[in-house]
Formats: sequence, C-alpha cells, structure tokens
Amino acid sequence: MLMVPQAPVPEAQAAGQAFNPGDLILGHVSNTPLAHPLIHLPTVFGIDLSVTKHVFMLWAVAATVFVVITTLVQRFVRQERLVPAGPMNVLEIGVEFIRDTVIEPNISRKWSDLWTPLILTFFLFILCANMVGLIPIFDVLGLLNHYVFHAGEDAFLTRLIHGGPVATGNYNVTAALATITFIATILAGTLAHGFIKHWKNLVPPGLPAPLYVLLIPMEIVSMFVRPFALTMRLAANMTGGHIAILAITSFVFIFAGMFGTWMAGAGIGVVFSVPLAVGISGIEIIVVLVQAYVFTLLSAVFIGMAINAHH
Repeated sequence: MLMVPQAPVPEAQAAGQAFNPGDLILGHVSNTPLAHPLIHLPTVFGIDLSVTKHVFMLWAVAATVFVVITTLVQRFVRQERLVPAGPMNVLEIGVEFIRDTVIEPNISRKWSDLWTPLILTFFLFILCANMVGLIPIFDVLGLLNHYVFHAGEDAFLTRLIHGGPVATGNYNVTAALATITFIATILAGTLAHGFIKHWKNLVPPGLPAPLYVLLIPMEIVSMFVRPFALTMRLAANMTGGHIAILAITSFVFIFAGMFGTWMAGAGIGVVFSVPLAVGISGIEIIVVLVQAYVFTLLSAVFIGMAINAHH
C-alpha cells in the first residue's frame, strides 16, 4: 500500500491514488461478468447460458477459421492448377508440417487420415485464438468509444471492450479442448484394439499380481492427469504474458501517482516499462506459436499411445 501525505496533492497524484493495478489486470484477463453478459440467454438446470466475452471470442475465432479455411480450399478445388499459390500455399505448408512431423510419427501413417482433421483443427483454432490476444482490437474500440461513439454503460460495445480477448486464457475453454483429447484417446484405443483390449493395454501383461495393485490405480490417475496438464499449460501460458505486460506498464501510473507528476510516470515508462513490455510482447509471439504446437503435439502423443500400446 502506498503511503500518501496528508497535505493536498496535485491532480496527477490524486489520479494515481485512484489507480488500482490489480483491478486493471484482473479486468483485462478475466471473462465478462455474468451480471453484465454480452447476450442474455435463459438459465437451464441452474446454469446461466448467457454469452460472455470469452464465449463470444470462442465463436468468433471458430467461425473465422471455418470460413477462411473453407473458402481457401473450395477456391483451390475449383481451380485447374495442381500447385497452390498465395494463402493456400501457406495453408498447405502448415498442413504438411503438422501431418509429417506431429501426426504420422506419433499416431502412425495407418491412422493418420482418421486423426489428422482433429489434430489440425486443434492447431489452427488454438493458434488463431492465441493470436487474437496480440492484436489490440478491443483497446482501439475502447478509444473510439471514449472519444467518438460515447456508448452507454449498458450498450453492447461498452460490455464488449471489458474482459480479456484471449479465449484460450480461460480454463473452461482449455478444459473443453483437453476433454476432447481425452475422449479421442479412449476412442482411438477402442478402434485400434477393441473396448476391452484398450483398457487391458493400460498396464503391461505378464507382471506379478501384486504389481497390478499399484500399476492400475497409477495408470488411471495418469489418464486423468494428462488432460489436466493440457488444460493448465495452455491457459496459464496465455494468461501469464498478459499479466506480466500489464503489471510492467502499470508502473507508469504508479510512479505518476507517487511523485504527483506525469513526468515521473513518463520517465519510468521510457526507461523501464516500454522497453521491457516490448520485449515480453516479442516473447509472446513465440509463446503463441509454441503453445498451439505443444497442445497439438501432446494430443497426438496421447492418441498415439492408445493406438500403439505395444510400443
């Protein structure tokens, strides 16, 4: 807590006292409160189905990926040339990279045609959802609303600019993606070996009976730990970078309030906050790509482990 003198303070310092970095950070990375949802929907079985900011971004990213990929593929199919060009060429390079380096080495070529659509959907959706957080769309909308539109508190635009834009920073979203991987793993093992054989493959055969008392519970726990790890890894990495950048830029307003002048905030911003925030933003670009790849890779590994149990 900042110690503030009892004497009258300038306007800059008063503004600095009102600034709360915790509220700023939580407001930026959190979901839109259900008390003020973007779209009101009824409550079903005690669950409020209203659309919040992250649900809206989930729909927007999914629709964008579907429309863009479908348009590129259909346009290429209608063409007479066999070699793609432009955006379709980039898409083909990405598809071949994921297929050749992630899917076939882990799942096997025999089953790659079946599981490639799911793995590619994971990669494209997570990558695009992560990239949204690097584009200051809603910050620009907030400035336009403040200086141009002047929308009311209950307006859709005002509610839209509050909350974090990164849907993959929400643990509910990443848990849903991890649950799909969990179900796909069981389905893959069942299709490859049969339902009973899949569950038998959890532990190796031929071991002394007392070892199964230890191995079976451990393997069951491990089966549930995998989707939990996928959930936490993606959401934590996508949220952590935003929190770090916001915390660093908050020093501008904190120092302006401490010293009662905007020059102190500008000085700490030029010397410390802005260079460090730019550096972390550069790291965030790498994190966006790496986390989409890691989630995709681990999903392929888990599915491959169920199929290639003998390995």
